[in-house]
Amino acid sequence: MADDTKFLLLFFLLSSSLLCFGSEHDIQCLKSVQQSVIDTDGVLKSTWNFEHETEGFICQFAGVECWHPDENRVLSLRLDNLGLEGPFPQGLQYCSSMTGLNLSNNKFSGPMPTDISRQLQQLTSLDLSHNSFSGSIPPSITNMIYLNLLNLQHNQLSGQIPSQLDLLTRLTTFNVAENLLSGPVPRSLAVFPASNFDGNQGLCDSPLGECSRKRWMPIRINDMSSIGAAVGFVLGFVVAFYFPHCFVCSERLRAYVVRII
Repeated sequence: MADDTKFLLLFFLLSSSLLCFGSEHDIQCLKSVQQSVIDTDGVLKSTWNFEHETEGFICQFAGVECWHPDENRVLSLRLDNLGLEGPFPQGLQYCSSMTGLNLSNNKFSGPMPTDISRQLQQLTSLDLSHNSFSGSIPPSITNMIYLNLLNLQHNQLSGQIPSQLDLLTRLTTFNVAENLLSGPVPRSLAVFPASNFDGNQGLCDSPLGECSRKRWMPIRINDMSSIGAAVGFVLGFVVAFYFPHCFVCSERLRAYVVRII
């Protein structure tokens, strides 16, 4: 009986220490986010006050949803439509229990983090739509195996959609419309409507039109033929101009050839 009591006490002490440790990390997460973004409207500056740290105080912050109102553990961040600017926010990896991140309808720019899956391991929902994120979609995003929603529409993302997105078997919402993407749409994403891929002139394959070399290969056969013909014409003209005796066999035509000595 005494051993059972000791075990329970040890369990509760360990749980309490882990909870405290997690809470400190979540607070650090929000501090890093606040410091790394450009808050033009002052929303985060005015509502995220870290001066008096109590149980659940971060749950009162604008855009912060907690697992429990009396617990400093972030469930999701909904920072959409706040006029935020700058690169992708820093410190999000400290919100280790966060399952949702919404940064849509702001003015964020620059690339998505290459290690986004390490920073946001538990996410089920990621909405970065209606910003100015650029560069490619990081392949590591395919390691975010719990994702149900991935919205990237209305940005400046380029390159191809990672083929490894086939691994995200839980996706029920996916949108990359109005970007600069090219290449074939991964087969597993063909279940989504064509409108979710619109505005990317280089994208092809189901649910869009069939891919062809002419649509998205960087070097095309027709182009090579045209270049070859042009080079051949210029080379022939130069040789004929400087070495007319090699080409003009008729005495009647030879008179019209001007030689430069």
